[in-house]
Amino acid sequence: MHATKREQSVERSAIRKVATRLVPFVALMFFINFLDRTAISFAGPNGMTRDLGLTAAQFGFAAGIFFIGYIFLEIPSNLALHKFGARRWLARIMVTWGIVSLLFTWVSSVPGLYSLRFLLGVAEAGFFPGAILFLSTWVPARHRSHVLALFYLAQPLTIVIGAPFAALLIEAHGLFGLEGWRVMFLGVALPAIVIGLIAWFYLADRPAQAAWLTKAERDWLDAELKAEERSKIEGQTPHVSRAGLALRDGRVWKFALIYFGLIYGLYALAFFLPTIVAGFEGRFGTHFNVFQKGLITAIPYLPAAVALYLWSRDATRRGVRSWHIAIPSLTGALSIPAALYMQSTAASVAVVTITACAIFSALPTFWALPARHLSGAAAAAGIALINTVGNLAGFVAPYVTGAVKDATGSYQAPMFIVGALMLLSALLASVGGARAAASGDEASPAGLAAEAPTK
Repeated sequence: MHATKREQSVERSAIRKVATRLVPFVALMFFINFLDRTAISFAGPNGMTRDLGLTAAQFGFAAGIFFIGYIFLEIPSNLALHKFGARRWLARIMVTWGIVSLLFTWVSSVPGLYSLRFLLGVAEAGFFPGAILFLSTWVPARHRSHVLALFYLAQPLTIVIGAPFAALLIEAHGLFGLEGWRVMFLGVALPAIVIGLIAWFYLADRPAQAAWLTKAERDWLDAELKAEERSKIEGQTPHVSRAGLALRDGRVWKFALIYFGLIYGLYALAFFLPTIVAGFEGRFGTHFNVFQKGLITAIPYLPAAVALYLWSRDATRRGVRSWHIAIPSLTGALSIPAALYMQSTAASVAVVTITACAIFSALPTFWALPARHLSGAAAAAGIALINTVGNLAGFVAPYVTGAVKDATGSYQAPMFIVGALMLLSALLASVGGARAAASGDEASPAGLAAEAPTK
């Protein structure tokens, strides 16, 4: 049955309110989250590596050990969110990681740095998949890729805004008697605690609790989401709705491997780009101050935010297709090693910009897929497993990049490794898409509408 004009009006207003009330706030939480976990990348080349006596491999290990603690508690944390509610759990996670982040201000040894990075991962565990799950439970499937794209804009914008902000904090050397990189850690930790406390009162776990929606909007969202949940359970084999067996679903593991390659590229870029930019001085005979280095680091991420929005908008209009993931993955695979063969700072940054656009175009589109195939506790466990496998890349990428750089004396070989893994993501997305198309399961606007039928 086609929706009436009144139902269409209620739908538009409900989705608009969710997009303007919840998405910006959760995106702000994600902004602070990504800034805190990547703050070490700004501290490293601006005094921390020298003061603590870090090699490239030790710096990479410190960056990556975060993900070991994160991985161990990822699935339990997301199941706890499903049980206790997003409002309490996301707020708890944020305050906890803010306190740990604050302690980096006074780190004084390599073992201390390793310990705090591990504890930061423990504290942050479950935030990202929890935020994805939270937003996914607020909107029907046909609106989900658009909402997740708006949320994901926070990640590239973290670097666009965060890199110059971190540079300004680093230049405040001597404030409170601290080195500049310590001032930076202090400045990025405090917002996490403050916003975490606000989140406890600001968020609502489900539409029925949202006083900012009208009764008609609450009823429409509740009915749509319940109908979608029923259709997923009725339309799939029984094991997909049970958390334990969902972890043995082949599709979940395929998604996990695709995500591994994308995240490997993301964190190789995020943790080492400031160091690579600092190396432009010796390579090209240029000189940049700390703030200028921050601006150069930020350059690739502004076009990446635009590409993310436009690519996700196209995916929403056409329906998510396998090539929405495969094409950006292939582009990133080819461009990231090529960046180190450029003969000027401008050319290098231009190619890195292409890589950043590719990675950020693929990520939000990718996350529209798992939520369509899993429901209930299985969604919590499956999404957390995918993110867990992806975050193995978060550990492996910086450590391997640093270790191979120490062994070879350059970043060329590490970037070829990044390219190979992103190529794997492109191939897996293409193979999976070909099979889905052959079986009629490829996502389309009609298919998305069928997943969450309107009254």
